[in-house]
Amino acid sequence: NVTFEPPLKFTAGFPDSYSIGVDERFKDDHRVWIVRNQEGFYALSTICTHLGCTPDWLSNEQKFKCPCHGSGYYITGVNFEGPTPRPLERFQITLADDGQILVDESVKFQQELGQWGLPGSFLELKA
Repeated sequence: NVTFEPPLKFTAGFPDSYSIGVDERFKDDHRVWIVRNQEGFYALSTICTHLGCTPDWLSNEQKFKCPCHGSGYYITGVNFEGPTPRPLERFQITLADDGQILVDESVKFQQELGQWGLPGSFLELKA
């Protein structure tokens, strides 16, 4: 039996193709949201830290909400409601040599371990 797994590293386009907010174009294929704010970018895992369901981005409420058990996360990925025990994980995000955003899902950062401040957890590029 052979199963197809998408590559753990992928380019996500050029920074100027992103608006401020949550971009869902890689949600299905890579289980990643790319989030842009005034300071730059981060790549959030779409896997709920409760039981692994996929939360929905509710743009009107500016939060992620898990349809399985009601866990809620701020746009930063920090949990604030429901049974989820911890924030969403971030993946490494850098710039590739050609200037595109490069996401590496094999490198994870956990907020509760103080890793969101480490290099690679955030790509600083002013909007």
